[in-house]
Amino acid sequence: MMLEGIYHKCGFNDCYCLNENELKINLHTNKSVKKAVLMCDDPYSKGISGQNWTGNPVQMHLSRSLSLENIFSVIVKPEYKRLQYYFVIYFDNDTSVCLLEDGIHQISFLNRLEFAKHYFKFGWMNDSDICIPPKWVENTVWYQIFPDRFCRVDDGYKANFVDWNDVGCIDYKSMYGGNIKGIDSKLEYLSSLGITGIYFNPIFKSSTNHKYNTDDYLTVDPAFGSNEDFANLVRRAHSLGIKVMIDAVFNHTSRDFFAFKDVLKNGQSSEYYNWYYINSPEFAKSGNTKDGRYYSFAFVSDMPKLNTNNKAVVDYFTDVCKKWISMFEIDGIRFDVGNEISHSFIKHLNLELKAVKPDIFLLGEIWTDSSSYLAGDEYDSVMNYPFMFSLDIFFKDKSLCTKDFVHQINYCYSLYKDQTNRVIFNQLDSHDVGRIITRAGSYDSFIQQMAILMTMPGSPCIYYGTEFALDGQNDPYNRKPMPWKYLDCSEHQSVFNQIKALIAVRKLDCFKSEHPFDFVNMDTRRLIHYTRGTEQKGSVYINDSDRDVELTLSSKF
Repeated sequence: MMLEGIYHKCGFNDCYCLNENELKINLHTNKSVKKAVLMCDDPYSKGISGQNWTGNPVQMHLSRSLSLENIFSVIVKPEYKRLQYYFVIYFDNDTSVCLLEDGIHQISFLNRLEFAKHYFKFGWMNDSDICIPPKWVENTVWYQIFPDRFCRVDDGYKANFVDWNDVGCIDYKSMYGGNIKGIDSKLEYLSSLGITGIYFNPIFKSSTNHKYNTDDYLTVDPAFGSNEDFANLVRRAHSLGIKVMIDAVFNHTSRDFFAFKDVLKNGQSSEYYNWYYINSPEFAKSGNTKDGRYYSFAFVSDMPKLNTNNKAVVDYFTDVCKKWISMFEIDGIRFDVGNEISHSFIKHLNLELKAVKPDIFLLGEIWTDSSSYLAGDEYDSVMNYPFMFSLDIFFKDKSLCTKDFVHQINYCYSLYKDQTNRVIFNQLDSHDVGRIITRAGSYDSFIQQMAILMTMPGSPCIYYGTEFALDGQNDPYNRKPMPWKYLDCSEHQSVFNQIKALIAVRKLDCFKSEHPFDFVNMDTRRLIHYTRGTEQKGSVYINDSDRDVELTLSSKF
């Protein structure tokens, strides 16, 4: 009997409301545990004193198998909106123990009347505490657009742009002239692909092609077009059933943002001095910020970090978001460097923006476990980089087997609440990583990963050009101009058709985010098999072994 690794927290992601009636309870155990029973009842079922309280047994099921632990789960419906409980845990040698809030005890401890019992207690199922992401996100298929590189239509703006088809000399400063009217002209194309949501990289005034050093948060960059152009695009997208999400760069500004310009001019006497983290009177000099004269994003001097604990900063950018909703009628906001922004700021934004638009989607860019931001009162979802990296590692490391894949995917979906997993933002590439076809190393690996992306729970996102298997290593090569000429190439048209077919599969009822997934045949070498759905099931097979596998398909799938 091994007791290490057995734990539970009453709250967070171990005990939480799925909705106003159901409570989800998870128990973490080591691999020697074979069965778990939840003993639960109302805490006052035996009176206020709680003497002789015993609880009623509810069998738990093994919901997730990870590399070093198992997770047992159960959903209960507390009759009076509160629950007191403990666990009885059984091992493979027919021994058992109980887990209370103060630790593990022998079963006989429960009969010791002289000892107080530290049972777990979920105080009350308050409606306002329930995590409720926007329902529409669950089955949205996103398409990420880097505006300078997607499509250019002449709108009268003149600049020294690189020739669209010239990628030989691309560098970090290249401007190709993609614009809003160009994107607008391709909305029917996106709709035909099956896209129902567009995520835009920053569109506001800035000196760079990526626009992550923002000069003006209320003015669309003139190279892209005008505020009116973007408002028209959003209206057209909505008419085609396409939602729109824009990028919020609130972790830092540019040095040309009005507040930092005032600081540069007036120093400590500037009313905006405390909008930033300035640590030296010599802060105005150029060069990276490793000397600590002021904090910036990734030591980049042109991206001074905002103090999102400052009320004036919070109020200013809350007002910016409200104006975006009013001016453009956007459906979502993605927050750049989302884990460096204060929790208090995001909590405030969530409260203020949901009051204006209840179904606004708030997405955080966080690359690791983001549980602390996903309680329900901050972000609705995050960019699921653990999912991307898990697929990346499995398909590159051929020494791994099916069980390794199962354990890692189960880990990804054990991080968050069930309702968050239904809207988790899954992607395989973006402007921040090498393109999936390049990282995958082969078309087979590329299309297999795309199949997983489209058949796992969450809200999948395609990076522009991925529908043609556009290649490219990290920045700047993962930001090449969209190769529209590929539409006339049979080879690339074939890729497009396969991606379009996978998106269509994603929209089948059994693959909708509300349905669970179950792995099958975990002992095989590199054959992945999982099912989705309840009454009508979909079955997915991925063969990444070095040999053909003969399958006998059941008619029930």
